[in-house]
Amino acid sequence: MLSVLIPTYNYNISKLPEDIHKQIVRCKIPFEILVYEDGSTENINNLDHLTYSKVLKNTTNIGRVKSRQFLAETAKYDWLLFLDADVIPKTKNFILHYLNISKEKYDIIYGGIAYKDEKPKKEFLLRWKYGRLKEQVIASKRNLSPYKNTSSGNFLVKKKVFLAINSMIKKKGYGNDNYFGALLKDRKIPLLHIDNNVYHLGLENSNDYITKKEQAAKTLLNLYNSNTVSSHDNGLLNLYSIFKKYYFTIILSTFFKLFKNIMRSNLMAGNPSIFILQLYRISFMCYSHHKNK
Repeated sequence: MLSVLIPTYNYNISKLPEDIHKQIVRCKIPFEILVYEDGSTENINNLDHLTYSKVLKNTTNIGRVKSRQFLAETAKYDWLLFLDADVIPKTKNFILHYLNISKEKYDIIYGGIAYKDEKPKKEFLLRWKYGRLKEQVIASKRNLSPYKNTSSGNFLVKKKVFLAINSMIKKKGYGNDNYFGALLKDRKIPLLHIDNNVYHLGLENSNDYITKKEQAAKTLLNLYNSNTVSSHDNGLLNLYSIFKKYYFTIILSTFFKLFKNIMRSNLMAGNPSIFILQLYRISFMCYSHHKNK
């Protein structure tokens, strides 16, 4: 009935599959847990002690999109539960909650992301603060714009739906969750958000997270320029579209060149501003647009 699919790269995930395995066994359903080592250089994960569970390995890194596609194609069952390697269920009824909702009319169900209350060290504050402010959102609010909050870290999806949508994403890179959500919206896939959170534990340091946000902005820009999707709910892309329409992108591009280092200093400091991060993202997108012309 249920295939739990966990792509990973050089990350010790032993607690996650053990927790999931314990919960599924209590539910008494057919299941499997598949962990995919996407070109990992460290041999740190072993599931031999868990029934119906195994680690699949690839010698080269093929990226998040292809890893998930491979896992979905390999999976036995019609319902797929995708989890990021660096998460852990918030409750002991995590699997049961998904199973109950799966009986309804939806093709894809997002459980949500949560962050611990305890502040991390300074170098991880930006990721933690952004997550708590922008990603840790209750289901009732997420359902107001359901195709906007499509984080790949925790969702249940029908196998045939995932294979059809994910196979349309051809480019490797960070930020394709936005594209996946836009494709779901384009095709009017029935989608529901519920409060069935996982804690996000693997926080990136601020420098790495800024780099990922730059990569995500470039992905959005490529989607916009290629007219790949006809509709979306991405706030950053909507804002960029307005600025471009009124020829404001050149101003923000110049702003980015002048104030990039000042903004980064704030984001790397002990009290990073999420407003500054949003300003950094949109001005970087405008800068990238003019740089590539």
